Amino acid sequence: MVRYTKEIFDILSKGGFISQNSISQQRTHLYDAIEDDFQKYQEYYQGIGFLLEGGNGYYYFSRTENKVELSEKVQRLALWIDRVDFLKTFNQAFGSGFTFRKSNILEKFSSDIELKEKARNLYTEFKTHDEKMNRLINDLERQGFIELENELDETYKVTAAFHYIEELIDCLTIIETEQV
Repeated sequence: MVRYTKEIFDILSKGGFISQNSISQQRTHLYDAIEDDFQKYQEYYQGIGFLLEGGNGYYYFSRTENKVELSEKVQRLALWIDRVDFLKTFNQAFGSGFTFRKSNILEKFSSDIELKEKARNLYTEFKTHDEKMNRLINDLERQGFIELENELDETYKVTAAFHYIEELIDCLTIIETEQV
C-alpha cells in the first residue's frame, strides 16, 4: 500500500503539480514519495480513473478528453502562449528555478517597448500594468508554476512545473511548423 495518496490526490486532482524544486517541504516530500514508488502510485490512481504522469521534475494528473474538452483546453493554452511569451521577453532565463519580483517586471516596462507591447495583449480587461501583473502572478501561482519564496520582498520562484507549459507550447510549435 502506498502512503500519501490523499495528500497527492488533493493537490493533483485540482489541476495542480507536485514539483521537485518546490519551496514547500511537504510537496518535495510528496515528490520524493512518488519518485520512489511511481509504478504503485500510477496503478493506484489509474484504478480510480486518474492518469498519474511525470514530467521534467514534476508530476500531474491527465485524462483522456473528448473533442469539446480538448477544444476548450487548446483555447486556454492559447492564453498561456501569450503569457509565456511575455515572461520570456521579460527575461529569457524565465523557467524552473528562476526567481523574480513583480517590481522587477514593472521596472522593466520603463525601458522595454517590446515588453509593453506584449503586455497590451494580456488581460485586456485590466488597464494598468500593475493590475495585469497581479493577475498574471495570481494565475501562475494558482497553476503551481510559481511559489512565493519571500513574503517581505515578494520574491517568487518558478517551479519545475513550468516545464509543463513550455513543453506544451513547444509541441504546438513543432506541429505548426510541420504543417507549413
